[in-house]
Amino acid sequence: MEKWYVAAKRADFNAWAAKFHISPVTARILRNRDVTDEAGVKSFLYGTLEDCHSPWLMKDMEKAVEEILSAIEEGISVRVIGDYDVDGICSAYILTKTLQILGGKVDTAIPHRIHDGYGLNDNLIEEARRDGIGMIVTCDNGIAAASQIALANSYGIKVIVTDHHEVPFVMESEGKELFRRELLPPALAVIDPKQEQCHYPFPNICGGVVAYKLALALEERTGNAALRDAEEELLEFAALSTVCDVMELKGENRILVKEGLKRLNATRNPGIRALTEVNGIEPGKLSAYHLGFVIGPCLNATGRLDTAKRALELLQSRTKVEAMSAARELKELNDSRKNLTLQGVAQAESTIAGQHMEQDKVMVVFLPEVHESLAGIIAGRIREHYNHPVFLLTRGEEGVKGSGRSIEGYHMYEAMTEVKHYFTKFGGHAMAAGLSMREEDIPSFRQELNEKCRLQDADFIPKVHIDVPMPMDYADEKLVEELAMLEPFGVGNPKPLFAQKNLLFVSGYKMGANKTCARYRVQTPEGAEKQLLLFGGLEEFGSFLADKFGPGSEAALYAGRGNFRISVVYQLGKNTYQGRSEMQYVMQYYGV
Repeated sequence: MEKWYVAAKRADFNAWAAKFHISPVTARILRNRDVTDEAGVKSFLYGTLEDCHSPWLMKDMEKAVEEILSAIEEGISVRVIGDYDVDGICSAYILTKTLQILGGKVDTAIPHRIHDGYGLNDNLIEEARRDGIGMIVTCDNGIAAASQIALANSYGIKVIVTDHHEVPFVMESEGKELFRRELLPPALAVIDPKQEQCHYPFPNICGGVVAYKLALALEERTGNAALRDAEEELLEFAALSTVCDVMELKGENRILVKEGLKRLNATRNPGIRALTEVNGIEPGKLSAYHLGFVIGPCLNATGRLDTAKRALELLQSRTKVEAMSAARELKELNDSRKNLTLQGVAQAESTIAGQHMEQDKVMVVFLPEVHESLAGIIAGRIREHYNHPVFLLTRGEEGVKGSGRSIEGYHMYEAMTEVKHYFTKFGGHAMAAGLSMREEDIPSFRQELNEKCRLQDADFIPKVHIDVPMPMDYADEKLVEELAMLEPFGVGNPKPLFAQKNLLFVSGYKMGANKTCARYRVQTPEGAEKQLLLFGGLEEFGSFLADKFGPGSEAALYAGRGNFRISVVYQLGKNTYQGRSEMQYVMQYYGV
């Protein structure tokens, strides 16, 4: 079971409420999102693109702009090299379109997940040399490609790195002191807000936003009107990247996604319009949820099961006919990916049970026959189930490849740096990583990783952070409307959670075509009757009832004979159907 925590961050909630005409409840939620003062409240509620940071604050931005404009002026062939996930594809789209508008001789390369692996490799550099490329601009990769960039330099190919991943480092000693020395690649310019010498105020941005910032700087320097017009569309892809790369929706990330969604809902990009149509998303109703769980997976599916170039081609489609054909293909690929993922998750759980891996602090699961492109998704599912850091390894064309997904309190990239002697290649950040290694090293890797893990038993208990312990009677439609001002919700800005003790569950009935949802009639301690919804997890709730109240409890509840006191964590929302709106309470967690 989860452990519930009530957020206890302090502020003058009544003063915030009075000044910004919001309820103290909304003020408390803002404080729980790390807003500390009235300026922060104003920015969170009413922030605009003007509140975002200048691209010129990034280290090497000036150098990058000068070198790129010089290359365009000299007619040098430029190749943008992205990555095979949504962030890499969108970054490549942003920079390619930017350089095209500025008159550059530019093309795009997206590494093949299986044949190339992540980021730059020697083959991509050799291809660039054969094709007469004079400059490479990376996006969403390059920070860990020192040897490949050195090879490019030896061929006279200039390299500009734009990335957002952690900078590789080594620990060195000076006397009794240990310090971290960054290993930066030998590029002409390295734009990565994670560099120690980069003083950009908000470093937790994705590759797409780094690319977008470079586009803004190029427009500002050139004054190009066409590029200024294109920035509205480029913002859409920066927002899509931010959500799909699971960046925290705080600070300028939240502003970019909020503003990007407005534009995405009126997008003129044929590819995005086609993807929303084939997935049945109602026009004008595209949300951060759709970006992360519908649009993003379709774009990702090409890089997993085919080549991500197809996703880039979709985004670059010029006609609706062309875009619809590509969008249907992507949806079919994603449907296939879903089925393969379910099979992979089942195999992973069987392996974990067979090898008694539940006892490991860090799970290292080797599934040699699983398609390597699914490793990250399966690792994420296993992490959600067990709440342990997970590495999912598969057998690739050359050795073992894998993906890791982490939990709060375990910085995956730093942990991997402690055992980097096992890897032929690795990279990532706090919550996710990728790697290549030799198959024979897997047992030793698993053992040493666990020996060095400093997590304690309490770290593996899922934490539920309650924003406000609030009686259901207190909620009204005005509060629901205020909560809508906090959107878009996502990582770092979750949908607010409320808690109510001792609800009396009286009756319930199952809903939906497959009876996977339920509506319960409950009574508050004050005597008011409410309707409480549960979307999914009905079997688990039935087991909970049987465990706490005895066999037959579930049947009694659905027969209208419930008499069960249960504490719940719930969310507030609004359901609109056929023009009618009603406030709804949605149960997320329960206990006694």
